[in-house]
Amino acid sequence: MRVPVRSAVRFALRFGSVIAVVCLSSVLYSQSTPSPSLLVLSKHDHTLSIVDPSTLKVIAHMPVGNDPHEVIASTDGATAYVSNYGFGTYNTLAVLDLVAHRALPSIDLGPLRGPHGLTFVGGKTWFTAEAAKSIGRYDPATGKVDWILGTGQNRTHMIYVSNDQQRIITTNVSSGTVSIMELEALHMPGPPPGAMRPPDGGPPPGGPGGPRPRKDWNETVVRVGNGSEGFDISPDQRELWVANAQDGTISVIDIAAKKVVDTIQANVRGANRLKFTPDGKRVLVSTLGGPDLVVLDAAARRQIKRIPVGHGAAGIVVEPGGARAFVACTPDNYVAVIDLHSLAVAGQIQAGGEPDGMAWAIRR
Repeated sequence: MRVPVRSAVRFALRFGSVIAVVCLSSVLYSQSTPSPSLLVLSKHDHTLSIVDPSTLKVIAHMPVGNDPHEVIASTDGATAYVSNYGFGTYNTLAVLDLVAHRALPSIDLGPLRGPHGLTFVGGKTWFTAEAAKSIGRYDPATGKVDWILGTGQNRTHMIYVSNDQQRIITTNVSSGTVSIMELEALHMPGPPPGAMRPPDGGPPPGGPGGPRPRKDWNETVVRVGNGSEGFDISPDQRELWVANAQDGTISVIDIAAKKVVDTIQANVRGANRLKFTPDGKRVLVSTLGGPDLVVLDAAARRQIKRIPVGHGAAGIVVEPGGARAFVACTPDNYVAVIDLHSLAVAGQIQAGGEPDGMAWAIRR
């Protein structure tokens, strides 16, 4: 049967287009993950994008499940964890293979609903669970949640864990508080008066040497402003800065004293995230309630500049070298690239609709 020339040409063009799309997709997904690489969540598309920070191009997309809010990478940069939040509707962490660019089985957190804030310390993933008013820890080696601690506060949202795992800090949005939890040595008391004593020659209470010390978590709840959400710790570990979304203020906490030492009238209503630059000289504050990224002088505790980025912003990450910041402009569907030398927008990244949580993945 003879095929008309015009039909044959159309078929060839269509077939060629399909081949081109397939080849382009193969090129996109076959690229190796650079180090460092920028991880960007899209709440609209339910995806995690891997971005090459040198070219600002997306090299891979992976599915992450419902309502992804925060992301963190493992220390070796090979795995990412994403919180499926849903204001307490969901109870899973998505897991992504950053080397093979594929989704792995998700983690079921059971009653720990509303996971949000994430960090990876000591080979384990630490997370908040808003609906459970708790924080938890997942061990990838055993595939289990191996530790849980209640905060007793409402909407426990973001989390920090020190490298030695002796201090945990969370913000509690609806309570307007910060929880500072420290692992401290406790001494078990001896038996109460009148209790049975061991026979002569027996060991004293608590075993040889008397009561044995043990460690337990001591929580100090610090009242800050209303809507305490985004926070960061100064590089010298002395101060904790908290953005209070409802008040538009920033609370400065002396970590050693565990008390607020200053309240900055920063006019950042709707503040979402707050980050120090690596040198500790500047503080960046994003807000979903305004068009600007606010830049503060950390020493003087005053505003330096407001950088127009769009119609609102959420997640912030700063490049490891401190030259650029990346700001998720959620309403505008792009990530703004900020030159921290000129304090100006230097580019945009298209990484899916409603970008939010971001993190760095550094292969080791």
